[in-house]
Amino acid sequence: MPIPRGRFYVLDGLDGCGKSTQAARLVTALGSGAQGPVLHLREPGSTAAGERIRSLLLDPEPALAPAAQVLLFAAARRQMLEELVAPALAAGRDVVCERFHPSTVAYQGAALGVGEERVLALLEEWAGEPAPDLTVILDLDPDEARARRGTRDRFEAERPDFHRKVAESYRRTAARSERAVLVSARGTPDEVAARILREVKRAAH
Repeated sequence: MPIPRGRFYVLDGLDGCGKSTQAARLVTALGSGAQGPVLHLREPGSTAAGERIRSLLLDPEPALAPAAQVLLFAAARRQMLEELVAPALAAGRDVVCERFHPSTVAYQGAALGVGEERVLALLEEWAGEPAPDLTVILDLDPDEARARRGTRDRFEAERPDFHRKVAESYRRTAARSERAVLVSARGTPDEVAARILREVKRAAH
């Protein structure tokens, strides 16, 4: 009897929205399946190549053209999909990943001017499979997200209008994609986790 394919979940949203906290909670809530524990990833990163690319992307120096950033994100994502995600899903393991296409569409496509459709077309061609079963976009007012943020990387240090463009793009992604949902990130971590789990259970049926 063939092993049922695992499910691929993405948590995305503004810096400061609580992605890492909620991803860890979702991993715990899903528990270990018959084929092994949930695979928890972050993007860019999680592979040796991806972590090197992550360091380059998040470091304020050297300067990187927005289109070059898109290509680096695509490379890191393709490596993660091939090296980690596809084998895990084929083995029946669930995957939870922090960030995916919506981030690149929002930050580089919308806020940095590369173009949302242009970025999405490239990502779907070069890093489109396996695709997430569900993308949860944690929605939070940019001012509240800024108040929550700690360290400052290349993107966190951008001006408030930059982050407003990012938030608006995330909402457009949720509106146009059948596999993406917008979930409020306001409230306690328990309240947000419960909202996410409801969407995950709904998508699984």
